[in-house]
Amino acid sequence: MRVMPHAPSPPTMRAMTKPIGTPPVPASRADASSYDVDPGKGWVLFAGLMLGIVGVLNLVAGIAAVDNSQFYVREVEFVLADLKTFGWFLIVVGALQLLTSVGIFLQSEAARWAGVIFVGLNMILQFFFLPAHPIMALMIFFVDVIILFGLLTYGGRDRHSLQG
Repeated sequence: MRVMPHAPSPPTMRAMTKPIGTPPVPASRADASSYDVDPGKGWVLFAGLMLGIVGVLNLVAGIAAVDNSQFYVREVEFVLADLKTFGWFLIVVGALQLLTSVGIFLQSEAARWAGVIFVGLNMILQFFFLPAHPIMALMIFFVDVIILFGLLTYGGRDRHSLQG
């Protein structure tokens, strides 16, 4: 009987999983802090921009109301005051919203809370202004809702805890 030469054994699992000739991993060229993502920064900047736009719209609408412009519906009955009074309120709130939007761009926590207060005040004021120009009042109201969402959800100091 003839003996067969010993056949080479199949490679073991350890030998199969061991990388052969793996290229070296290049060192990171960026700081670790450059990979930190601020999840709410876009929303806060959007809310600040929209707050500024709404502030300008309120200033223009308030000046038009005080000036007795033909822009508004005439013969409108207001419960608490007249169109000029609401125009002055819009001018004041619009100017405060413009100043607050600058503070939001400067990432001030106090400006964020002031923005929440002035947006809430503007929402109430738009309901009073509804008979004079209904479409504009509703549009500004819904933009105020989006601004509130951005400032309250993503505007705080702890927004870094929202990272996934």
